Amino acid sequence: MAKLPWQRVWIIGASTGIGFEIAKQLAAAGVEVAASARNVDHLAGLAHIHPFKLDVTNAASVAKTFQNIGDNLGPVDLVIGAAGKYKPVFSQELSLEDFRSTLDVNYMGVINMLDAVLPAFRARRSGHVAWIASVAGYLGLPKSAAYGPTKAALINLAEGLKPELEQFNITTSVINPGFVRTPMTDGNDFPMPFLMEPVEAARRTIEGLAKGKFEIAYPTRFVLILKTLRLLPNWAFFAITRRLIGPPASKP
Repeated sequence: MAKLPWQRVWIIGASTGIGFEIAKQLAAAGVEVAASARNVDHLAGLAHIHPFKLDVTNAASVAKTFQNIGDNLGPVDLVIGAAGKYKPVFSQELSLEDFRSTLDVNYMGVINMLDAVLPAFRARRSGHVAWIASVAGYLGLPKSAAYGPTKAALINLAEGLKPELEQFNITTSVINPGFVRTPMTDGNDFPMPFLMEPVEAARRTIEGLAKGKFEIAYPTRFVLILKTLRLLPNWAFFAITRRLIGPPASKP
């Protein structure tokens, strides 16, 4: 990997999946990585990776962890919000708790991150903030009523903040992966087109971040298909998504 522009990176949600692979690849390239997650036991002892246990839904804990990282390692150049939660949702069995917990992790987790780091980044007029959204945020999909809206909100958030943060020389990036083989997707009971391995997803993410790209989306063919699908008139769009529903859920 070519020389990267960061000395120190904080990754929130680094215990599994894309976040874990990003941490490993950055560390292998010589970047000091502060890695946060609820369970960081398997991160201990890895060279250039410093584990910090964290619940991203606790704003005070996020702020305290950011302070601890600065005190123990030094200021970070890049912060990546990679914590995520997905659970399929069916209209026949809506759960308020599923919606609340998904919102707390996926969206408010990023807000907690921004609340902690932006004052420091603005004060020194530098920094890079990034978070993992999803191609699922491009359009509404069956079974994704709790997950998809949080990812759409993260894309919207990045679009809204980018012009403002540029005034302080802060770079904003939103990462929109397609299907990636992770513990979160292992439970999917439907075909996952263009399924990627987390090692490749992490590599593409790091390359995009190093270039300062606003949107980092992959795999390219799947991204283009979904963006084209969103341009269809509603009658055509729903004619396609109805086919994705499958049989009614087994529970009444």
